[in-house]
Amino acid sequence: MSEEKHSPHIIYHLIGTGLFTGYSPFAPGTVGSIFCIAILSLAPSLHPLLLSAIAAGIFIIGVISAGALEKVWGRDPGKINIDEIAGMTIALIALPKSWIWFPAFILFRAFDIFKPPPIRSLEYLPGGWGIMLDDVLAGIYANICCQILVQVL
Repeated sequence: MSEEKHSPHIIYHLIGTGLFTGYSPFAPGTVGSIFCIAILSLAPSLHPLLLSAIAAGIFIIGVISAGALEKVWGRDPGKINIDEIAGMTIALIALPKSWIWFPAFILFRAFDIFKPPPIRSLEYLPGGWGIMLDDVLAGIYANICCQILVQVL
């Protein structure tokens, strides 16, 4: 019996593309990051532990949905931007809702695009793990830089 590639369930598309923001014809990763900031700016201020739990949840469902979509769309397709949403959420943990969110966004996108060590090596992990973990580390790097910036300024 031949194996057919079936399109993953619509829920995987909804999650993996960040409520379809990944279909943006221009910079879907950036659009996903901005979408994350917009949602979090509308939410009440969240305790860092709660935001960390939310980021962990996004990561888990991201690994599953990105892994399912990658099987059909190929290796790390641009339409998948749940990884940027997870990474941007991590970049904002324990930061006040203030001017610091702009540097957090810029730093996260820079780390995600340029992938300093060991971020790039994480991309090569199989399935949804590789898609998600490089952005998680980019978010951690951005958060650390912003925590230092808040303390210095």
